Amino acid sequence: MSKIINLEEIRNKKFQKKYVIYFIFAIILLYIFYSIYLLVKTPNETVIIDSGVLTLEETETGYIIRDEQVLTGNNYKNGLTPILSEGERAAKGQTIFRYSGINEEEIESKIEEINLKIQEALANQPTIFSTDIRNLDKQIDGKLKDLKTLTDIHTIKEYKKEIEELISKKAKIAGSSSPSGSYIQELTKQKEEYEQQLTANSEYITAPEAGVVSYRVDGLEQILTTDDFSTLTEESLQNLELKTGKIVSTSQESGKIIDNFSCYLASILESDAAKNAEIGDKVTITLSSGNEITAEIAYIATQEDEKVLIVFDLKTLTEELIQYRKISFNITWWSYSGLKAPNTAILEDDKGLKYVVRKKSGENEKVIVKVLKRNEKYSIISTYDTEELNSLGVDIKDYSKISQYDTILLYPEEIK
Repeated sequence: MSKIINLEEIRNKKFQKKYVIYFIFAIILLYIFYSIYLLVKTPNETVIIDSGVLTLEETETGYIIRDEQVLTGNNYKNGLTPILSEGERAAKGQTIFRYSGINEEEIESKIEEINLKIQEALANQPTIFSTDIRNLDKQIDGKLKDLKTLTDIHTIKEYKKEIEELISKKAKIAGSSSPSGSYIQELTKQKEEYEQQLTANSEYITAPEAGVVSYRVDGLEQILTTDDFSTLTEESLQNLELKTGKIVSTSQESGKIIDNFSCYLASILESDAAKNAEIGDKVTITLSSGNEITAEIAYIATQEDEKVLIVFDLKTLTEELIQYRKISFNITWWSYSGLKAPNTAILEDDKGLKYVVRKKSGENEKVIVKVLKRNEKYSIISTYDTEELNSLGVDIKDYSKISQYDTILLYPEEIK
């Protein structure tokens, strides 16, 4: 019987011991959770005032509007050959591109055959040591060396054309000073005749005005124009059904000249900053590449749903603004530097004055501050001068200035 009693006592003691352990463990957990709650509720009781930069920004999508003239010739069905590359600047009257003529491939093939015959004839003739020949050989060798490092197709074509011209010059000189000169002269004459045929059959398109050359034609050049922004609405822009970030395809039939001093970005916005914006305000536009552009608001129109259509004047034209019609971008409405304080640390008294509570020598002190700029979380604050204090009815003797590195309460209570 005594053995049975002893076993029961042991069991009871073990149960009591476990209960005590569980109880202590629960208390520890409650303490931890409560500490976390206090930390989240008030992460820091105080904060140190320091200098900083405050900005008001938002990310939106916008439609690129350019001053551009589409150029299409009569022979557009033959396909165009660029003379100036995408993004190159053209002077007024300068040839931009050309359309192929009749039987152009056949003529070019004959010119290529004649070039090979001229090179073969020059290689087989006795060495000519004239200064002109040596200079031409030096230029040809230099062009051939540079050609190996080129990757741009247009530049490669230009180099090949220059090399052919140098060989033609060499052929003309050699033709008048070598035994095989008459044969070379005849080949050169045939080549010039074929080249004249190419020129006569081709249609050349020149720039009506100075500007940037582009072959990215999307058919919106006469819709998204710089002439009259009042035709733009949220509905009209949405009806274009453009995809953000889609690159405009290169046309094989038309090119265009873009005024590189006139480029706009239209966007539908609904932020408070947009609704309070005014024509002439300056903002910073940041493109997806990171390029920053200072822009000016050129046009504002309130839409039916209280959103705002704003047209930003970028006054510049980058490669991104040529490639795309609709882009994502960032607007920096303003940027302000100075003493930075959390909004939670700023209170307002019954006179409408903003103040913070400074902790100094263990005492709490009310310090009136001037709020210069504010966003959702922070404010840039400063001090009042004597004239401002007088207008506010504050005695300068009682006024204490806020300074960098002052310690203020993060969640202060109102001080009368």
